[in-house]
Amino acid sequence: MIEFWRKLWQLTRPYKGRFILGVFFGVLAGFTDVLVLGVVAFVGSVVFSKSQIGEIKNRPLPKLAQQWPWFGAHLQQAQDWFAVHLMQVQHWLNAHVTGSKIDLVLVVSLVPLVMLGRGVCNYLNNYLMGWVAIRTICDLRARIFEHLLNLPLSILSRNSTGELMSRIGDVGVLQNMIGVSMVTLIKEPIRLLTFAGAALVVNAKMTGIALITFPLCVIPVIVYNKKVRRAGAAIQTEQANLSKVMHESFTGNRIIKGYNLERVVVERFKANQQKFIGHFMRVVRSTETPGPIIEFLASIGVAILLLCLAGTDPAEFMVFIAALLMMYGPVKAVIRVQSQLHQARAATQRVFELLATQSTLPDPPHPVPLHAAGAEIQFDNVSFSYGENPVLSNIQLRVEPGRMVALVGSSGAGKSTLTNLLLRFYDPTHGVIRIGGVGLLDVAVRDIRSQIAVVTQEVILFNDTIRQNIAYGRADATFAEIEEAARHAFAHDFILGKPKGYDSVVGEKGTNLSGGERQRIAIARAILKNAPILVLDEATSSLDNESERMVQAALDELMKTRTTICIAHRLSTVHHADEIVVLDHGQIVEKGHHEELMALRGVYYKLYMLGFSSGDAH
Repeated sequence: MIEFWRKLWQLTRPYKGRFILGVFFGVLAGFTDVLVLGVVAFVGSVVFSKSQIGEIKNRPLPKLAQQWPWFGAHLQQAQDWFAVHLMQVQHWLNAHVTGSKIDLVLVVSLVPLVMLGRGVCNYLNNYLMGWVAIRTICDLRARIFEHLLNLPLSILSRNSTGELMSRIGDVGVLQNMIGVSMVTLIKEPIRLLTFAGAALVVNAKMTGIALITFPLCVIPVIVYNKKVRRAGAAIQTEQANLSKVMHESFTGNRIIKGYNLERVVVERFKANQQKFIGHFMRVVRSTETPGPIIEFLASIGVAILLLCLAGTDPAEFMVFIAALLMMYGPVKAVIRVQSQLHQARAATQRVFELLATQSTLPDPPHPVPLHAAGAEIQFDNVSFSYGENPVLSNIQLRVEPGRMVALVGSSGAGKSTLTNLLLRFYDPTHGVIRIGGVGLLDVAVRDIRSQIAVVTQEVILFNDTIRQNIAYGRADATFAEIEEAARHAFAHDFILGKPKGYDSVVGEKGTNLSGGERQRIAIARAILKNAPILVLDEATSSLDNESERMVQAALDELMKTRTTICIAHRLSTVHHADEIVVLDHGQIVEKGHHEELMALRGVYYKLYMLGFSSGDAH
C-alpha cells in the first residue's frame, strides 16, 4: 500500500501547490464541525446567560488524567488556557453586550458566520482536489496512450485491442480516488479525532468506556477489505473482457451480420456481464456489511454507558452523546473509503504494470543520422523468429539504390516479415540490416521510419477527412501539395465528386470509400511523404484495370529515383521489377528476372502455374 501512495504522489506532483492547498482546506474543514458545535454551545450560553464560564478553571480533572501525571499536566494546561480565553470573551461581552436585540443579533450571527466558513473550506477542499484529480488523470491517460503507441508490435500483439482500451479506462478509478476518496481520507479522520477529543474533555471516563468496543469494530473492516481487494481485481478483468467483446463485435460487424451471429455474440456478452455482476455484488456486500456490524457494536457501547451514567450531569451527558454520535459519520466514511482504496489499488496495478513494460526496440544512446537517399539496403545474414517459430533464416540480400525488388512467395514465406524488419517493427534475431552502410540498431526509430513510405494491401484510413488522411504523409504539407499528390495517385477526380470534396469524411477504416478509392488515398499519402525508400505491399491490388494502369504509371514515375521493395502477388507487378526475390519457408531460394526464373522451373515457376498471374498466390 505504501508503494501505491508513493506512485499516487508522483502522479500529483506536477500540481503539488494546489494539492497541498486542497489538503490544507481539508484539514480546516475537518475542524469546522467541532467549531460549529462549540460556537452553538457558546451562543446558547450567551442567549440563556445562565452558565459561569469561570467555573471551568476550577473543574476537577478526569480520573484518567489524575492517574497519568504527564497527561494530567498537559490537560490542566489546556483546560486553564481554554478557561482564561473564555473568561476574556465573557468579560468583553459583559462590557459591550448590553442585552439589546442588536447585541443579541450580533452574537447569534456567529452561527451563520461559522457555517459560511465551514462551507467555504469544504468547497475549496473539494474544488482543489477535483482540479488536481482531473488533470492528473488526463496526464496519466495521455502517458499510457503514448506509451502504448511506442511499444513494439511484438508486445502489442500479445494483448487484444479491447483489453488495452480497458486498461486506459481503469485510470478513471484514480480520478474518483483523488477527487473524492482522498477528500474523505483527509477530512473525516480529523473530524473523528476532534469529536473524540471533545468527548474526552467532557468526560474521559465515558469516552474510555465508549472506546472499549472500537477494536472490535476494526476486525470486520480488516476481514471484508481483503474480500474487496480480491473482488476488485476480478472486476477489472471482467471489464477488460467486456471491452474485448464489444470491440471485436463493432469492428467485425459485417461478419456477424453475414453469418447471423448476433445471438451468439449477445449471449457471450451477457455471460461476461453475469461474471461482472457477481464480482461487483461481492464488493457491495463487502463494503456494506461492516456498517451494520459496527452499528450493533456501538449500540452495545451505548447500553453499557447508560448503565454507568448514574449521577451524571444531564447537560454534560447531552454534549458527550452529541460528540459521540457525530463520530459515527466519519467512522463509516473512512470504512467506505478503505474499500474504494483497495478497488483503486487493484484497478491501477495493471496500469502501472503496463507503464513499467519496457520497449524491446530501444533507441541507441547516441543515434547515428541516417541518409537513405541514394543509399543501398543490405540484409546481412538476417534471421528472425516469433518466439520459438523461425520465420526467416540467413537472408542475404542487397537492394541497390533506385532499383525495385519484388518479393515473391507463398503465404507464410516471410515476405511481410522482411519489410517489417526494415521498418524496425521488430529486430532481427541474428544478423544486421544496413542502409547506406549504417546498421539500423544504431539509428533512432523515428529517423528510420521518416525515410520510408509504406502502402499496404490492407489500407488503413482514419475516421477523418480525405484531406487529413492524405496529410498524414507530411504534417506540414500545404493544400496545393496535398492536391498534387492526389492527382499523381489519380484520386483527384473522384475526390471532387464527393459531396464535400477533400473535406468529406472517409468513415471508420474508410467505409465510405470503395476499395480502389481507399487504395488511391493511401498511395497519395505515400507520394506526399516523398520518402527515399518505398515499401509496397501490392499497392495496386484493389484497383480496376484502368485505375491500375494510371496508378502504376504514377508509381513508376515516383520510383525512378527511389529504392523500392514490393511484396508482389501478381505478374503485373513483377514485370516492373529490376529483380525478383523468391522466398520459401523463410529462405531466399531464387533470384532473377521473370524469364530467368521461369526457365529454372523451380519455386517461382510453380507459383506462376498455380495462378500467380491472377493474384491467387501469396
